[in-house]
Amino acid sequence: MLEIEQEMIKIGIIKEGKVPVDRRVPVTPAQAKEIKDKFPIVDIVVQSSNIRCFSDDDYRNAGIEVVDSLDDCQVILGVKEVPIHELMSDKTYFFFSHTIKKQEYNRELLQAILKKNIQLIDYETLTDAESNRIIAFGRWAGIVGAYNAIWTFGRRYNLFNIRRAHECFDLEDLRTEFEKVKLPPIKIAITGGGRVAKGAMEVLHGMDILKVTPAVFLEQSFHEPVFTQLNSRDYHQKKDGTNFNRHEFFDNPSLYDGDFIKYANEADLLIASAYWDPRAPVLFKREDALKSDFRLRVIADITCDIEGSVPSTKQPTTIDDPIYDYNPSEDLIEKPLTDEANITVMAVDNLPCELPRDASESFGYELIHNVLPHFIRGDKEGIIKKATIAQNGRLTDKYDYLQDYIDE
Repeated sequence: MLEIEQEMIKIGIIKEGKVPVDRRVPVTPAQAKEIKDKFPIVDIVVQSSNIRCFSDDDYRNAGIEVVDSLDDCQVILGVKEVPIHELMSDKTYFFFSHTIKKQEYNRELLQAILKKNIQLIDYETLTDAESNRIIAFGRWAGIVGAYNAIWTFGRRYNLFNIRRAHECFDLEDLRTEFEKVKLPPIKIAITGGGRVAKGAMEVLHGMDILKVTPAVFLEQSFHEPVFTQLNSRDYHQKKDGTNFNRHEFFDNPSLYDGDFIKYANEADLLIASAYWDPRAPVLFKREDALKSDFRLRVIADITCDIEGSVPSTKQPTTIDDPIYDYNPSEDLIEKPLTDEANITVMAVDNLPCELPRDASESFGYELIHNVLPHFIRGDKEGIIKKATIAQNGRLTDKYDYLQDYIDE
């Protein structure tokens, strides 16, 4: 790991290179200045970019130097995966690598990181002593994901017209659209209990949609739209018939069967917000979606695990092209809104990018207060160490389970 306590360190904010374009930043101009003020041994520069939600001049006006190259920086801060050809050898990188679940599409990225002797610190793996994440875009994924879910439902049934989230300047502007939403008495299910689910519920509460318990959701009919929040215990059951145990479930989800289908038979709209372990049961199977009592017709998959917990999520969608139809009879993707028998899927995989200014400010706050002190002032609690996937040309011990993944 970089020894930085006794020497100056230069941090560079990279221009995001992944396509589709991501306009978020790891720190805003004001936060970049705050880093320099808070950590005297740190200099911070920003690579010139014409795609960010904050302009080069915004950074210059905050006293941050704008440069073309980050070659002389030891540490590189980004958001999304860095394109392989843009990776610089012998640097320390912070970004979301999307490799810890052995995502096939990023195998070559991790191979290149090892080859180039890069220390990779993945935001997704930065956790405290209780394994709670200390930095994330989750709330913003939930906010935009739930808003997109309602937008999608409105589009499918021609109910109302609201602006897309990315057409709004910020969250305050987005909220002005809530009053335009007029829903019939539908039932909405939200899975998860973390930041994403809480962000999603923030939107539904803002639209004055009534929250009910899972039991009431299953047992009663309503004259107004309602939603329920489902935690893991609500839609999983122990294979041996004993009681659900939360710690056991997260340690060994293969001991459990899925029990979500009873909600799929009651809900009109699913907002999938729960982290999914590949060892855990899926929410439903294709065969379930073919049955006459399967009610779900719109799914907003915020998790966007391709062919993961939601079988209709066959591919991600983009901000410009946010939905498609899933035909369960043929197990195929079709053009959106083409057949009433299809399930309409929203699976945008970079949802926070639709509100980039708010999302960036929130993320930067957590970076400054929860992450950088451990990195700059000594990693006494091992926060950085346990989030380091690669170092010195090798996988670290915690992530050596990825060896077969990169060897393929």
